[in-house]
Amino acid sequence: MTAFDNVYRSRRVFLTGHTGFKGSWLAAWLSHLGAEVTGFALSPASAPNHWDLLALPLRDCRGDIRDMAALSAAMRESDPEIVFHLAAQPLVRRSYADPLESWSTNVMGTANVLESCRSLRNLKAIVIVTTDKVYFNSESSRGYREDDRLGGRDPYSASKAASELVVESYRQSFFTDSRSPLIATVRAGNVIGGGDWSNDRLVPDIMRAVQQGKSLEVRSPQAVRAWQHVLDCSSGYLILGGKLLLGQRELAQAWNFGPDSNDSSSVSKVLGEFQNLWPGFQWHHTSTSQPHETNLLLLDSSKARSLLDWRPVWGLECSLRKTAEWYRSFSECQQVLTDQQLHSYVESAAASDCAWISR
Repeated sequence: MTAFDNVYRSRRVFLTGHTGFKGSWLAAWLSHLGAEVTGFALSPASAPNHWDLLALPLRDCRGDIRDMAALSAAMRESDPEIVFHLAAQPLVRRSYADPLESWSTNVMGTANVLESCRSLRNLKAIVIVTTDKVYFNSESSRGYREDDRLGGRDPYSASKAASELVVESYRQSFFTDSRSPLIATVRAGNVIGGGDWSNDRLVPDIMRAVQQGKSLEVRSPQAVRAWQHVLDCSSGYLILGGKLLLGQRELAQAWNFGPDSNDSSSVSKVLGEFQNLWPGFQWHHTSTSQPHETNLLLLDSSKARSLLDWRPVWGLECSLRKTAEWYRSFSECQQVLTDQQLHSYVESAAASDCAWISR
């Protein structure tokens, strides 16, 4: 099968955050597509971690995106044609504990990436990954669209919204002529999948509770989120990146890649599904006072559907099942299902006649 019109084969790709959960899945997919990937990131924060388990044959550079000299040197050496920027401080509750880390990483780190890109002669495209939390959240039942107001109450959300402003500033100030790289930002929902061991994320917390035989303490069981598998948003990033590589200047803007509206569900529903998938898992609601987190956050991805012909492949039920299968296989057999699930996802996309895959 042919994916993304083979646009990534032999392309030089610079990927920040490749040792993280989403970054490692994207690195695996890019490797399968034949890209020449250079990763730049901090060492993984947990053991085990998805990146080390994959053992991908790509150039692995360790560094902090706040270190401008190290970042620029790695970029110049790799001479990329496209940059995917995923490195970030990605956790809301951690941003309350250390707000300056979120501001420096998410804002100045993004500025460093863009500033480093200015000196790259062969660079054609830049995809900056932010989050659905960049929107000023009024708890609306309508999904947020790309032209809605940006904002953020907690340091994480605000720093990601600010990074969107950094991108727009660089686009209008320094990437203005016909030879400039094309820049886009992408916003996804609550991403799930195997290989995530982060703290204060629902699925990793569930897995830790199962392994320890403990009831999981849950902060906000009625909170509603836009749940999606990591491969669904990654397919959107790759579609968009490929079109930018081919010079489609009109696509250099912000994009939502969220799930279908009926896959936005409460935390309690997701917990219930995991109880069905993993008998013995238990949870309870904590009454302890917690830092503020939004209760309702939905995305409208109609623009990506209309203009990019993108759509999710795995719905919530399938995404949860695939996620549970990944962790069960690793827990019981030390088997990593990433390659098998990537192949399964591509097969599902072909069966669904997705525009980015053909036989």
